[in-house]
Amino acid sequence: MLNFLYNTVPGRVILRPLSGRKVSRAVGRFMDSKASKLLIKPFVKKNNIDLEEFYSDDFKCFNDCFTRKIHEELRPVDRTPEKLIAPCDGYLSAFHIDTDMVMPAKQSWYTIGSLLGDRKKAARFEDGTCLVFRLTPEDYHRYIYFDSGSKTDNHFISGRLHTVRPVALKNLPVYTENCREYTIMETKNFGTVAQIEVGAMLVGKIVNHQQAGTFMRGQEKGMFMYGGSTIILLFEKDKVELPKQIMQATWREKEIPVQMGQVIGSAK
Repeated sequence: MLNFLYNTVPGRVILRPLSGRKVSRAVGRFMDSKASKLLIKPFVKKNNIDLEEFYSDDFKCFNDCFTRKIHEELRPVDRTPEKLIAPCDGYLSAFHIDTDMVMPAKQSWYTIGSLLGDRKKAARFEDGTCLVFRLTPEDYHRYIYFDSGSKTDNHFISGRLHTVRPVALKNLPVYTENCREYTIMETKNFGTVAQIEVGAMLVGKIVNHQQAGTFMRGQEKGMFMYGGSTIILLFEKDKVELPKQIMQATWREKEIPVQMGQVIGSAK
């Protein structure tokens, strides 16, 4: 179905309204309704989800299942201050930010300025590092703060809602077309960092728990409602060091599977 939507002329005609926010809102309302409980068992079976790993299986609607909360011991958070941890489950790619541009090999190009909608804010990340965590529907869809510090208010940028699967990334600048929400964080160990949560096709909502204020490493930052999603982290120059295999995998057009709380690098 996704190949049809993104790679054929008739499919792209259908895609236009399908990727709009009205359809997403309608799907979101259904996923919050009691009727959506019918989708839970097929979803759990298809994605091999072990509900015993989560605090409750008493779901009132599909989104209750989708945003289920996992037992902490199954997502241990490394507390070593200088270690960089993944804020979420997903598939990780890493890029060097060169003159405001990120150019994924097989994915759509985009600039940090267009991603944030603000060139001045983007300028501070030039020659820095961009980490992209692509979540799939079967992943755990809550996310945490990767360090302690303080943050600005969340800034929402309206847009469309394309899938974040490779079939769309190859054809469209998905990350700068999709609805997204970002905040600028002053972290204790990694300098100034921008975190962007990107919505995706049929995602009902991006839910961040707080506006401006302080936060602690490992504290839950928010969650995505139904659908695949993406979290992007932007670091300033010379603030993080990553294992060579992560950058090499990205150049080979491979993504590294990671789990929330897992060590993926360190502070420089």
